[in-house]
Amino acid sequence: MHKTIDIRIKSLEPLISPAQLSSALPVSDELVDFIAQSRTVVNDIIKGRDTRLLGIVGPCSIHDPDAALEYAEKLKKLSEEVSDKMYLVMRTYFEKPRTIGGWKGLIIDPMLDGSYDIQKGISIARKLLIDITSIGMPVGCEMLDPIVPQYIDELLSWCAIGARTTESQTHRTLASGMSVAVGFKNSTSGELPPAINAIKSAAECAAFVGIDKHGHTSILRTTGNDCGHLILRGGDSAPNYYEEEVEQAVELMTHLNVNPSILIDCSHANSRKDAKRQKRVLRAVIDQIVWGQKAIKGFMLESNLFPGCQSLTNDISRLQYGVSVTDACIGWEETEAVIRNAYRSLVLGEND
Repeated sequence: MHKTIDIRIKSLEPLISPAQLSSALPVSDELVDFIAQSRTVVNDIIKGRDTRLLGIVGPCSIHDPDAALEYAEKLKKLSEEVSDKMYLVMRTYFEKPRTIGGWKGLIIDPMLDGSYDIQKGISIARKLLIDITSIGMPVGCEMLDPIVPQYIDELLSWCAIGARTTESQTHRTLASGMSVAVGFKNSTSGELPPAINAIKSAAECAAFVGIDKHGHTSILRTTGNDCGHLILRGGDSAPNYYEEEVEQAVELMTHLNVNPSILIDCSHANSRKDAKRQKRVLRAVIDQIVWGQKAIKGFMLESNLFPGCQSLTNDISRLQYGVSVTDACIGWEETEAVIRNAYRSLVLGEND
């Protein structure tokens, strides 16, 4: 008799349920209050009720929890310095979409060796998010796998849908049920309509198949997400953070009856994959804000303890501490300088 199911499945392993993981790694009442408050701030910025800039700042991806926590402590101190003009959220990305191959992120492969101990990865990620938010630093992630949010959603203050998944119906309906504001990146080609359509789609009620907190396959019905926004990340042919591109994005969003709320990704195609150019992008963004561009609600920076990036090897003990294993980042010293310069420009612009 021929087998017709699971032909290419090597093995099936039970995964801890979200409820079981939440019980093992609980969130205190005090932390719940902090997260709720930080979500309100982020939502108010996206909606224009809070005029501060939202800054999503942190590593391209997190592979070392110790380095990530050290980074969070530094970012927390910096965030306090600039809190009257900016609201900083730490970029805590645990999943990495790949065009062909490569490391897929801490949740999928926490040991960085292709062993794919997802059970361990989810636990490490949740524990780290608790540790970071416990020091008063809000966090944001990219949502890639539609099951993962049930394990970490309650700890987030913001999330993104990436350029490769913005057109995915699965991710649009997932966003419609997320508890936080969701940013949609323009496509890798630079097209804006797919992301703007995603914002409109996510604002509608939807239903999708997923799991509940006990791990049971369920139909999840959503209310729609009214805090969707556009993330300009550049495209294959050119950046799109310049004044003209932002104006075009605002016009298109307005024409399509979408609230023109925009974040500028200072990395990726906007920096032409050169981390050192991120400061140029942010400088141009701040200049537009000072001159009255109200649709820009914030920015994203890829930053780590130390600059650059490194390749994964068979001996992970030789990895440099605090250096990205995915896209290159600016180091902490430059991060401080870039954000402080942006802050001073905002202050000066308000006083002119």
